[in-house]
Amino acid sequence: MYMISFIDRTNISLAMPHISQDLHLDPQQAGNAAGLFYWGYCVLQIPGGHLAKHWSAKKFISILLIVWGFSAAGCGLARTGNQLIALRILLGVAEGGVFPATLILLSHWFSRAERARANAFWLLSLPGAVIVSSPISGWMLDRWNWRVMMAAEGALPLVWLAVWLICMRDHPSEASWLPERDRERLTKTLGDEAREIESAGRISYLRALVDRQALALIAVYFCFCAGQMGLVFWLPTAMKMMHNLTNFQTGLLYTVPFIVGSISLVVISRRSDRMRERRAHVCVSLLIGGACLLAAVFFTTRSSLVAFAFIALSGIGAYGPMAPFWTIPTETLPANAVGSVMGLVNALGNLGAYMSPVVVGMFAKRTGNYLAGFAFLGLVTWLGAAFTFALNPARNGAAVELAARAPET
Repeated sequence: MYMISFIDRTNISLAMPHISQDLHLDPQQAGNAAGLFYWGYCVLQIPGGHLAKHWSAKKFISILLIVWGFSAAGCGLARTGNQLIALRILLGVAEGGVFPATLILLSHWFSRAERARANAFWLLSLPGAVIVSSPISGWMLDRWNWRVMMAAEGALPLVWLAVWLICMRDHPSEASWLPERDRERLTKTLGDEAREIESAGRISYLRALVDRQALALIAVYFCFCAGQMGLVFWLPTAMKMMHNLTNFQTGLLYTVPFIVGSISLVVISRRSDRMRERRAHVCVSLLIGGACLLAAVFFTTRSSLVAFAFIALSGIGAYGPMAPFWTIPTETLPANAVGSVMGLVNALGNLGAYMSPVVVGMFAKRTGNYLAGFAFLGLVTWLGAAFTFALNPARNGAAVELAARAPET
């Protein structure tokens, strides 16, 4: 489900050179068309987390699948830049509740001892979406045009809805396919962990949203999203500008950083679970990613091959921090407020994903290349690493001990 979501969100990056030509957009306007999605994305973040926690993640996401499918397919019908922007904002609204709802869904199924890995396997959908779709999208662009590509990929969530309704359950207690012994053991483990967090005390929603931990999470995630999504949206255009590549060739090369990101996502999450540590894993991953982006800028005028190698390695910073980062709220915040806080973090943090395509587009418009823009992405990723020092670790030793004792199922 989330692979489809990310495809419909990011396929505009490969199509952007063609969209800009057909709709007469300059680089700054193109950055707006890509990035304004994230203003719509803010709308359902907090309500989405609350509805998933207190109503049903399955039913809520089912509704969103329908709305974002029509919005994504509609982007292929846009005739002006303003129409495209309006549809992208509506797509953002529709997709906005999916992320916090899925995080809540995973917390209903996986104990703390497994949660970073569970988050990682889910978040593999992000680089996986690019790896799977980019060559196909490039082929469709060469074979037909960007309108056909966006309309066809926009129809995917409507097809997937049937699978989602049949297969998904909100809680392990509802899963008839799970053996009774395993179902009871998992339900007990999750219940014990929930009570342990509740014993630390409840907190009002307003206080939770302005808590220092929430603000630190927002700052880290804002910088992370700025670096990640700036790379996602502008790398294909930068590659086509520097080299005379077909859309299919661009799509193939574009997958390399995301393959590296997929590997780092799994490796870092497993190490984070094994060491019962989150904050340092986020920090080091961001430091590596920022350094690789800056090194790529340095080597671009010296060796394209070395520069691309560093771009590929920057995938470590683009995806490696995600699993331990999203484990931190569920291990440090009261259960009654965690859904709303994660929604706020995702909403405000993703404004970095709006800001960076616009800033990179402004640099490209003024300088005629993407070097300054990519240097900015490296520096903002480093800033995110610095903000991790403001994060609190797990609430107390008891929580860690409970996680260490939790059985793996």
